[in-house]
Amino acid sequence: MIKDEEFIRIASHMKQRYGIDLYQKKVIVNGRLENYIKRGGWKTFDEFMNAVEHDTTGNQEKMLVNFLTTNHTYFMREFEHFDFFKSQVLPWLRQKEAARKDLRIWCGAASSGEEPYMIAMVLTDFFGMEHSQWDTKVLATDISTKVLQKAMAGIYSDEQLKNIPEHWRKKFFHKLAGGTQYQVKQELKDEVIFRQFNLMDPFPFRRKMHTIFLRNVMIYFDDKTKRELVQKVYDALEPGGYLFIGTTETIDRNSTPFQIIQPSIFRK
Repeated sequence: MIKDEEFIRIASHMKQRYGIDLYQKKVIVNGRLENYIKRGGWKTFDEFMNAVEHDTTGNQEKMLVNFLTTNHTYFMREFEHFDFFKSQVLPWLRQKEAARKDLRIWCGAASSGEEPYMIAMVLTDFFGMEHSQWDTKVLATDISTKVLQKAMAGIYSDEQLKNIPEHWRKKFFHKLAGGTQYQVKQELKDEVIFRQFNLMDPFPFRRKMHTIFLRNVMIYFDDKTKRELVQKVYDALEPGGYLFIGTTETIDRNSTPFQIIQPSIFRK
């Protein structure tokens, strides 16, 4: 069982490096790491953390992050956002970027890929025959390398696709041998660029984004971290650009320069 001082060491490490607040989650931290630590031959959580801090390859750090970040997502989650994206945001962008035909869209909590693939499906649908003339590639980042590998493979069960409209399933997925799993077709995969990224790091964008999806990730941050992140997002957006957050999340209205369009949709 994890000791209090070991738990605080791990929680502080996650907070300082990744902004993730685990201070109330001792049982979860213990449960997720205990078996891995035993299998790895470390006698205590402190021994494991020493290994994390001295591992020059960064592999143990990756393992720590993979174990302690929650990745729960599914296709069609909070679909009203995609409706709004298609009916309001994309017509504005089609007009605004008519000359350059270059859209910059970032999904900052890509998890196992459902959300960025959904965004790419909406884009493909919206532009239709014109799609090949536009650069609509979606940048999809996550802190966890484990979920990103899953996202890049793009393999989902029948059950995971149950909410997807039939015409999308036919158009964007092909059935794998065995019949219970589907894989994202290469044309759609090519529309999404997956990268590992820590939201606490400086944003590396050379040009500002038109739309940022940052859904269901700020629940892990305290108020100060959240405010700082929202300001960074604001600065990374083009004027008029949109931010989508999770429908159960909130932004402090008094501390944000964003205009509130709907409770979880904001505009610069």
